[in-house]
Amino acid sequence: MIVRKTASELEKMRRSGLLVWKVLQELAAMVTEGITTLELEVAAEKMIRDAGARPAFKDYYVPAAGQRYPFVLCVSVNEEIVHGMPSAKRVLRSGDIVSIDTGVELEGYFGDSAITVPVGTVSQTAEKLLAVTREALELAIDKVRMGNRVLDISEAVEKHVTNHGFSVVREYVGHGIGTKLHEEPQVPNYVDRHNENPRLKEGMVLAIEPMVNAGRPESRVLSDHWTAVTRDGSYSAHFEHCVAVTSDGPWVLTRP
Repeated sequence: MIVRKTASELEKMRRSGLLVWKVLQELAAMVTEGITTLELEVAAEKMIRDAGARPAFKDYYVPAAGQRYPFVLCVSVNEEIVHGMPSAKRVLRSGDIVSIDTGVELEGYFGDSAITVPVGTVSQTAEKLLAVTREALELAIDKVRMGNRVLDISEAVEKHVTNHGFSVVREYVGHGIGTKLHEEPQVPNYVDRHNENPRLKEGMVLAIEPMVNAGRPESRVLSDHWTAVTRDGSYSAHFEHCVAVTSDGPWVLTRP
C-alpha cells in the first residue's frame, strides 16, 4: 500500500531530511586521504544522536542478509555498490571514490540520502561516473510530478546513464519512505514493463537512488552478507534524495 503524506507529515519529513543532509555535508568535508571509514561512522553517529534523532540503519533487519545491520552508515568504496560496512582497516586513498549512505528517524519520520565523494585526484572515468550519476538523479527528480508514473523516473535514469556508456544496477532500487524506512512503491533505475508502475499522486514521497556502474551492471554480495560489489570490478557511484510529490512540483526533502 502506498501511503500519501499530509502537509504536516511532510514538514516532519523535511526536518529529518535536512538532518541527513547536514550529516552528509559534514562527512563529505571529512573525506580525505588517510581517514578510515570507521572514523566517518563514529562522527555520523554522534551527529545524529546529538540532534535527538535515531540512526535509521543501525539494527535494521534485512531478511536477505539474515541479520541486523550493525552500523549507522553504509560506506562503499570503489567497486562496492552499496551496503559497505565501516571498518578501522579501510583507509581511504587518493583516487578512491566513496559512497556514503545514511538515514535518520526524527519525530517518527525517516530521511534517507546518499552521496559519492572523490578522494584526492581521481581518474577521468571516475569523475565522469560521479557527474553522470548525479545528473541522472536530477533528471529523475524532475519527473516527480503529479500524473507521471514511477517508470518515468526509471526511464530518466536509465536513458541518461546508458547514453554515457555506463550501466544501472538492477538488484537494488529506490523506494517509498515515511514512517517506515522502506515503503511502497519500489523505484527501479531501469525500465521493466513487468514492474508495477503506479501513477504519482500528491503526498507520495520517494527515495530515488541511482546506482551506476562504470562497467557492466551485474553485482554480487561478499561473504559478509552485506557488501554488494560490481562483478567486473568496475567503480560504482550512488546518489540519493527523498522527493515529495506536490502540486507545485518535486520537493526535495533532503537538501535546503
